[in-house]
Amino acid sequence: MEPETLIEAAHEARKEAYVPYSEYPVGAALETASGEVYRGFNVEIVNYSNSFHAEELAVMGAIRDGHTDFERVAVVSAENDGVTPCGMCRQTFAEFCDDSFEIFTEDDDGIKQYTLGGLLPDAMKPGNLQDR
Repeated sequence: MEPETLIEAAHEARKEAYVPYSEYPVGAALETASGEVYRGFNVEIVNYSNSFHAEELAVMGAIRDGHTDFERVAVVSAENDGVTPCGMCRQTFAEFCDDSFEIFTEDDDGIKQYTLGGLLPDAMKPGNLQDR
């Protein structure tokens, strides 16, 4: 899938965000290895620690449907500020993806591309526990 198409899917997901406290809606579109796209959006709960990130909802939807092999993700905000996944979401991707997993975002200058390994070098991986 082209990055532009994935970015657009993330923008569509963003419109569903529930963000009454921060007013910072985020959308994500996760492409599986089989080409399916799972969308997610952030959901804020008043205490914040019970809130959900857009990437989390996209990953959970894909896993629910039996997908654990992912190709790329797009993450966008209404601010068009080039938001990238937070550390927790990066670690979630590291559970399922290798360092070359592509992450797209968008700012006023256009689409930006990152890799998971570039954003989270030396991530903890499932193999780290097996080496013990």
